[in-house]
Amino acid sequence: MGRLHGQVAIVTGGGSGIGRATARMLAAEGAQVIVAGRRPEPLAAVVAEIEQAGGRAAAKACDLEETARAGELATWTLATCGRVDILVNNAGHSSRVRSVRWVSEEEWRGVLDVNLTGVWALTQAVLPGMIERGAGTIVTVSSAAALRPGLIGGAPYGAAKAAVRNLMAHINSELRGQGIRATTIIPAEVDTPILAKRPVPPDAAARSTMMQPEDVASAILLCVLMPGRTLIEEVVMSPTADRDRRAEIEAARRVGAPDGAP
Repeated sequence: MGRLHGQVAIVTGGGSGIGRATARMLAAEGAQVIVAGRRPEPLAAVVAEIEQAGGRAAAKACDLEETARAGELATWTLATCGRVDILVNNAGHSSRVRSVRWVSEEEWRGVLDVNLTGVWALTQAVLPGMIERGAGTIVTVSSAAALRPGLIGGAPYGAAKAAVRNLMAHINSELRGQGIRATTIIPAEVDTPILAKRPVPPDAAARSTMMQPEDVASAILLCVLMPGRTLIEEVVMSPTADRDRRAEIEAARRVGAPDGAP
């Protein structure tokens, strides 16, 4: 019997990358996993992988850029599974334009809606049941951009990831006495599909230096599996090898700039 037998977990951004690896690891430990994300096809594929391995999972399409969808995801999960013990806020969204000088309000709001407002809304929706049971674990994937902001992540992404880190710290300040644990995972470069949105997507050689999704998922699992008496507040992760990002930074500086801009 797995160490999470009888527990229910929601994993957002669960169709690929870190979310997919996390969902599989939680299911392997016996959790019933709700795999949430925007696209139904990848979600169904992850559920099939989990079920083929003997685990339990269900998919729920949900675009967290629309705040109301977060509450609907929580309501659906509670109606389907009866409880939520673990929430992994992994869904992420970055802007095409990275410079604070050129990013539009539309892109700014879209990034904050997914990376911050959606996290708040979904977390708020699952907290009542956790508080009632006196236990619950919330793990949110932030980014090294929260600690070292710059053009690689972009202005809206770095701001949102810093804010969500603060939100998790607030949960611990307010609710740890009621058995609620909130952890922030702060990874640097991970070889995931979101890299394709960078102005200069890293090539295979660059990706080979990065962490892999299962590395971050292993850290998430460690935090979830800690006994209730123990809270891991933050995990900061980075590739062992560094790499030269100067060309990527300069490209990001120019995206969205009007012709002739200095």
